Amino acid sequence: MNIETHTIKDTIIAEVTSEDIIINSVEDGLDLLGNLYYQGFDKIVIYEKNITPNFFDLKTGIAGEILQKFSNYRMPLAIIGDFEKYESKSIKDFIFESNKSKHINFVGTLSDALKSLRT
Repeated sequence: MNIETHTIKDTIIAEVTSEDIIINSVEDGLDLLGNLYYQGFDKIVIYEKNITPNFFDLKTGIAGEILQKFSNYRMPLAIIGDFEKYESKSIKDFIFESNKSKHINFVGTLSDALKSLRT
């Protein structure tokens, strides 16, 4: 796992990259959140390919639990990926509603992720 630091004004954003899946479970999501929080990061960017596909199957409950942790700890998150491929109405609605909150953002590019995390 690699972490690239982006700084916007006084906000420190971690861009997490890896060739492997980093988040396989709720515990993995919480570990990532805790590790980056204690390293002084204010916000996190991660890629869809680094999250288990089960995350995007809302019946598993993984997405809701992980994103609730990020909300509870007030750690904004941007997930970069191609979300058009998901045909489920529930995941499309979930992504739409998450993006409205501005705390959890599903975006297509790093530029969009950093833009969404500016505020």
